[in-house]
Amino acid sequence: MDEPRTPVEIITPREVPLGGPRAMTVRRSLPQKARSLIGAWCFVDHYGPDDVDETGGMVVPPHPHTGLQTVSWLFAGEVEHRDSGGVHAMVRPGEVNLMTAGHGIAHSEVSTAGTTSLHGVQLWVALPDGSRDVPRHFEHHVPEPLGVPGGMLRVLLGSLGGVTSPVRTYSPLVGAEVVLEPGGRLELDVDPAYEHGLLVDTGSVALEGTVLVRGELGYTGVGAERLALEDLDGTGSRALLIGGAPFGEDIVMWWNFVARTHDEIVGMREQWNARAERFGEVEGYDGTPTWLPAPVLPHVVLRPRVNAPNAVSS
Repeated sequence: MDEPRTPVEIITPREVPLGGPRAMTVRRSLPQKARSLIGAWCFVDHYGPDDVDETGGMVVPPHPHTGLQTVSWLFAGEVEHRDSGGVHAMVRPGEVNLMTAGHGIAHSEVSTAGTTSLHGVQLWVALPDGSRDVPRHFEHHVPEPLGVPGGMLRVLLGSLGGVTSPVRTYSPLVGAEVVLEPGGRLELDVDPAYEHGLLVDTGSVALEGTVLVRGELGYTGVGAERLALEDLDGTGSRALLIGGAPFGEDIVMWWNFVARTHDEIVGMREQWNARAERFGEVEGYDGTPTWLPAPVLPHVVLRPRVNAPNAVSS
């Protein structure tokens, strides 16, 4: 008799514009009405592969963040990062770049002139209340590929497959690229205290027997000690695994800010539009417009995002 499989909830992305006047289109998996977070992961944008000659690539002028960390992971192309902490870095495939906004930061993201195809994932991690005002900082890490039966892993954050990333996080998290060989099957030992999400980038993957196609995010609740993944197309597939302990805090998320109350969001918006010292200035960005003003707030009181239960019904 087959062992019971871990139930999987399928989250379908929606297409949204990213950035200013020359916005590129991304597929947004989180947040959704049905599920706002997976662990502390509160935002997942998946984009490409895009022909930059047709789309114009990524051109996001200086904009703010608070109360979160951004995690950038590319499969193809190159993006120039500048921030108000004085960091000027290139985001390249196979290299994780993590920016901690904390109390406040501003940054720009622009695909480089030599980029012909742009393909990657942008993620946010909500900072817990005790850490959400930490000073801004930036980390860069090149994870070594780890061969496992049926495929390969690259551990961005946390621990998986006996490998631990040196990148600092403020809550229990994991993030890893998973590559399946053609027709490959692998089993991942995971932390049962974590909930997990698997975002399929290429091919189609069976997660615990549930079929996920490109762009879909499969969610598994807490309690699983092992997750089985299988390449279904026979051509190989690639996915991004994210997970963490249930966050356990209500967050108010609007535009580029993560806060706890409506009034905090109002204050952050006013400070950004007044070019307050809280966010600093991005040096070296020469595009137009020179920065992105915050949009008008909706005429309602912003409420905390209520997450679905940390389990999936069988």
